[in-house]
Amino acid sequence: MSGKKILMLTGEFTEEYEIFVYQQAMEAVGHTVHVVCPDKKAGDLIKTSLHDFEGDQTYTEKLGHFQVINKTFAEAEKQLDQYHAVYCAGGRGPEYIRTDKRVQAMVRHFHDTQKPIFTICHGVQILIAVDGVVRGKKVGALAACEPEVTLAGGTYIDLSPTEAYVDGTMVSAKGWTALAAFIRECLKVLGTEIRHN
Repeated sequence: MSGKKILMLTGEFTEEYEIFVYQQAMEAVGHTVHVVCPDKKAGDLIKTSLHDFEGDQTYTEKLGHFQVINKTFAEAEKQLDQYHAVYCAGGRGPEYIRTDKRVQAMVRHFHDTQKPIFTICHGVQILIAVDGVVRGKKVGALAACEPEVTLAGGTYIDLSPTEAYVDGTMVSAKGWTALAAFIRECLKVLGTEIRHN
């Protein structure tokens, strides 16, 4: 089976690990990941952030590495039919790109066509901005997103920091510490098998 195409929705200060680790893991097994950001073109850079829990009441935030956008947003917007799944990375990016009507239309496409939707950490903020996407779904995310998931009609699942959750073709996780489990479940939903000899 040939590799699948995954559309990754990002914004400035999206979580670094949730971009880099996810993209590289998917590409390592033959999938294509197009990293897009509203109004950015292929070759443009975005800043990323690094969030961690270091004993404070909430997470800390540090500047991460630059991420190279590898697909022009406007092109991806016109070619949604070519993608097999959408991935909403977390961090700070979701809080502002979710208000972009073009991003909302992209999410609506994947929901309406029943294609896989993958979300981690704050990525769920993108999904809840589109009516009906999380309604009736069990979804994991950063605990701070629980009220939003509930208000959008979903059921928040309080996962451990290393777990992922699958509800139909929606895969979710709490944050970057769950990337191994999250990627494994995304691969299963995509129909990807990894065999050890």
